[in-house]
Amino acid sequence: MHLVEVDQSGKFEATGQHTALALANSICFTVLIPATVKRDCIRELRRHGVQGPTMYTRLFATSLYFLLRDHMKQIALVTIDIEYQGRDAQIKQHLLHLLRRARYSVDATQIAFGYVGKHSAAHDAALAVFRGKVCPDLVLTQNDLLGEFRR
Repeated sequence: MHLVEVDQSGKFEATGQHTALALANSICFTVLIPATVKRDCIRELRRHGVQGPTMYTRLFATSLYFLLRDHMKQIALVTIDIEYQGRDAQIKQHLLHLLRRARYSVDATQIAFGYVGKHSAAHDAALAVFRGKVCPDLVLTQNDLLGEFRR
């Protein structure tokens, strides 16, 4: 069982740039959400009445789902960098909902929030993908992200 960290480069609110998420330490996996995908998702969610901070935290949690889902069996504890101050409980609740709905075995104690420093392997991996120096393991599409909202 592994202790891992998650970091993000490029906020969801910054629609002119990509967002990259990385899971790292003894396991490494990266996800990229292209800027065009973020803009299309935000436009579609707004059309359906999802707005404000809730929209961004749900997009973040949904992206975390894609980042973590295939690795949860191997993870004792994942520490997710605090990206949305005061919204950790909502992010965790939505992430657990997505994982359990997809029949992934996960305990709430496996997921924690804390500060992941600039010297973290997760920070380095997310930044490398964000800057285009490394190809991501997974590139999310509008259908990937919005598909989880439609269920």
